[in-house]
Amino acid sequence: MSTAHKVTVVGAGYVGMTCAQRLCQLELCREVVLIDVKAGRAQGIALDLAQAAAIEGYGTRVIGTGDPARTAGSDLVIMTAGRPRAPGMSRSDLLEVNGRVVRSVAEYVRQGSPDAFVIVVTNPLDSMVQLMRQALGFPGKRVVGMAGVLDSARFSMFLAEAAKVGIADVDAMVLGAHGDSMVPVLDFCTVGGIPAKHLLPRSTLEALAGRTRNGGAEIVKLLETGSAFYAPASAAVAMARSVLRDEKRVLPCATLLNGEYGIEGLFMGVPAVLGAGGVERIVELPLDTEARIALQKTAGAVAQDLDKLRELGLY
Repeated sequence: MSTAHKVTVVGAGYVGMTCAQRLCQLELCREVVLIDVKAGRAQGIALDLAQAAAIEGYGTRVIGTGDPARTAGSDLVIMTAGRPRAPGMSRSDLLEVNGRVVRSVAEYVRQGSPDAFVIVVTNPLDSMVQLMRQALGFPGKRVVGMAGVLDSARFSMFLAEAAKVGIADVDAMVLGAHGDSMVPVLDFCTVGGIPAKHLLPRSTLEALAGRTRNGGAEIVKLLETGSAFYAPASAAVAMARSVLRDEKRVLPCATLLNGEYGIEGLFMGVPAVLGAGGVERIVELPLDTEARIALQKTAGAVAQDLDKLRELGLY
């Protein structure tokens, strides 16, 4: 893909508007369409972004709309719409309301943009991306969920802070579902290429892993109203950039597993190569027994959400 292409961002909340801003500033496409069901919301943000272009110097065209027809012909769609978590809510508490939003969006994406690559940000992430793929009927390689990039970034920040090193030298790896059962893999966390377990005590690493699992909830509690948006938007756009520019980056994302890691037919957070062909390859890490057991546990949590969606008649 090239900068001659069109990207739609569904949902003009904080995550969606920040995604649109990042897409413009990085000039990843010719046109960004920002769509929202609230009258005037997307149009106002699009106008603001268009005026910022005179200062920032980007040439990306920004369209705000409430009309799904304006999204037709999109090469890539970032799905951010849905209700955010409130304090005390789990991601699974959002299943029904956000499941209905996903199905409605899938309908117009399938009809108007049948060749699009779709990145789902809406929570509960793993079940929503699975629902999106089913409703779209697209090949699994063209539908992914944004989770692992965000969770790994949070873990990286905590590691850098604890080790007192620059964040650019830290690489962390978080697998599994985007929730309390996610699996931070300590063996694949490094600082300047040095395994983090050689720099920090095991007890510290495990405490940081626990903080990572609750990273979203920690921000929700602090904000009191709303949830994280800067890092989620950056994560989604990093994935979009790898596809649009065919960068073939290895990024942890929720992708369809067909036997990898011993999991069949579920979307799960694992490292994957993202390029112009979508998910071009899944990277299977040599996990120890403890990590494999944890990954099976997180797969069970996703399967439970899918069962609830079936009971609701959404899946």
